[in-house]
Amino acid sequence: MALWPTASLPAAIQTAYNVLEQAEFSAGKSVLVLGGAGGVGTLAIQVAKHVFGASKVSATASTGKLELLRSLGADLAIDYTKENFEDLPEKYDVVYYTVGQVQKGLKVVKEGGKVVTIVTPAPPATFFALISSGSALEKLEPYLESGEVKPVIDPKGQFPFAKTLEAFAYLETSRATGKVVIYPIP
Repeated sequence: MALWPTASLPAAIQTAYNVLEQAEFSAGKSVLVLGGAGGVGTLAIQVAKHVFGASKVSATASTGKLELLRSLGADLAIDYTKENFEDLPEKYDVVYYTVGQVQKGLKVVKEGGKVVTIVTPAPPATFFALISSGSALEKLEPYLESGEVKPVIDPKGQFPFAKTLEAFAYLETSRATGKVVIYPIP
């Protein structure tokens, strides 16, 4: 794997993995990933499907990003510009927020299921911090090496260090698909 895609992985993939682990996610369970085309969302889909063995992975994104969700392993790609996920009849074991308002997830979580978020939660919530010990990366290494789990880099999201301000401006548009990478080498 090339250096710049690899550089996009550590924080995002550990977040994707650790949040599912904290939610006690396991094989045979279902998950809805809200914000599935973002940096953590793209990895959460893959980790849920390939590492944890999810029975069903659903994810939300805008119209132009639905095929990406399917290519990453989403069984159901929901266009949030046309559908309200909270109106769908299906209930999930875990609702995983990478964006949005957490309260909506309560409508689609199974009884006894969990709603988890990487955005600032509204009280009451259980908060945990991501601490990198390297153990998650060790567990994920075979999936990365085999290509079952791979980084998603936005096609417009590779910026030389000299264009760092442009990279952050692009991030602020909330239109990035996957990760944006700033590289020091011209």
